[in-house]
Amino acid sequence: MTTYKLDELAGEAGVAPRTVRYYVQRGLLPAPEFRGKDTAYGREHLARLRAIKALQQAHWPLEEIQARLAGAGVDEIERIAAGALPPGAPPTAPPGVPPAVITRCAGPDGAPAPPPQVAGAPRGERWERVEIADGVELHVRSDAPDRSRRIALDIESRYATPAPKGSR
Repeated sequence: MTTYKLDELAGEAGVAPRTVRYYVQRGLLPAPEFRGKDTAYGREHLARLRAIKALQQAHWPLEEIQARLAGAGVDEIERIAAGALPPGAPPTAPPGVPPAVITRCAGPDGAPAPPPQVAGAPRGERWERVEIADGVELHVRSDAPDRSRRIALDIESRYATPAPKGSR
């Protein structure tokens, strides 16, 4: 059976040792075995860390991850770690994004829905660009209803980060 010291486990999982300790404290990881003055982590610890990371990348909050992994066997945890999200995986919002946005954007299986296809869109439409953050922008058609414009301005006021001086 392969065992890992804290630094080795953290390195294999691609997380900081502090993260491992935090997950043990929160109950996401079982406590390690103590062997003399050292602690020993095993296959289940590594699988759980990788599964937690995979579910976090799918925007699952830690509470839902903990509930989902509770009582799961190592084989199931390894499948999740390999990218097989559990059935019925709820789409959840990353910090700062209203959950309604995720719900509207998710397909029936919880995966991001493809962008809608606009049939026969007239040529020559004008769009206004609203920069929210570095690499994130929102586009509003110039003839959009006032409600749509208010939504865009609301998003900008809530989430926009000031651009560094001289970047525009």
